[in-house]
Amino acid sequence: MRRTASVLPLIFLGLGVFALVFGQLLDRYVEPRVKRTPVDVQTDSVLTGTGSFFDTGALKTVHGKRITITRRIVGDVAAAERSGNAVWDVSTQIDTPATLSLRDPRRSLQWTTERWVTDRRTNEPVHCCGEQPSFRGDAYLKFPFDVHKRTYRWWDGVLGAAVPLKYSGTEKVLGQSGYRFTGSVAPRRTEVTREVPGTLVGRPKQRQVTAEEWYANGRIELVVERRTGRIMNARIAPRITLRAPGAQQDAVTLLASDRLEFTEATRRTQVAQTARDSRRLAVLGETAPTLATVAGGVLTAAGLAFLVRERRRRAATEDSQ
Repeated sequence: MRRTASVLPLIFLGLGVFALVFGQLLDRYVEPRVKRTPVDVQTDSVLTGTGSFFDTGALKTVHGKRITITRRIVGDVAAAERSGNAVWDVSTQIDTPATLSLRDPRRSLQWTTERWVTDRRTNEPVHCCGEQPSFRGDAYLKFPFDVHKRTYRWWDGVLGAAVPLKYSGTEKVLGQSGYRFTGSVAPRRTEVTREVPGTLVGRPKQRQVTAEEWYANGRIELVVERRTGRIMNARIAPRITLRAPGAQQDAVTLLASDRLEFTEATRRTQVAQTARDSRRLAVLGETAPTLATVAGGVLTAAGLAFLVRERRRRAATEDSQ
């Protein structure tokens, strides 16, 4: 009995120290290494709503039509392993009701391809690995981990510049709470020019005109999950127009909508992925380290208490002899 009693405090002490060290490892070593932007991604996000677009067949802007924007992200795992960064190939196509069912994205209203490279830990842009375009800012396809209630610089690919998005409160998306960030873009000329007939932009005496493309976004609203930085819902109000060189007024509306928003299916997918990743980060970064630290403290205290009691009992036994 004496041997068992003397070993028990040491077992408690050993388990307590192990739990304390394990909790610190989870908090300082394991959890930070789990906070990495994934590289083997393959996701689609779809925004839809009604608006106006330039019908190339009718050579005029039509209104009150369905507009669908589909963004596909595919991770380049090989490039990511070589560079240590997140390398994502991104394609974006804008469809009208006439082009939505077509399989060839080149037949859509507009189709663009990009290649985004970011630091997997900070989400900062990295200029390597065939990046196109060269972008700046804090956020684009996602926000950094551990989102704060502050202003972030969101890269707007149409504008070709970063737009400040300010924290504007919280919002739930299908039950999942997130931070809402809002901003807007005043009408600005982009770097794109288009060769169009002069009559199209109010210059009938000129056969061809190098028209200026102008862009505005009346409202950018993103709901972002705090831990993961995932965008659970997005609402935008884009307007892309053409102007004659040096003109002050829009001549042609290429695309315009007061509200394009993630579809229900996209929101469900985003929220499901967000909830899964957020739970994992919460367990590794908060729950498990806390439980391990508490358990370690209790076991260590119990071991010390048993040791003190054991020593007092031995001392009393020796005095009685």
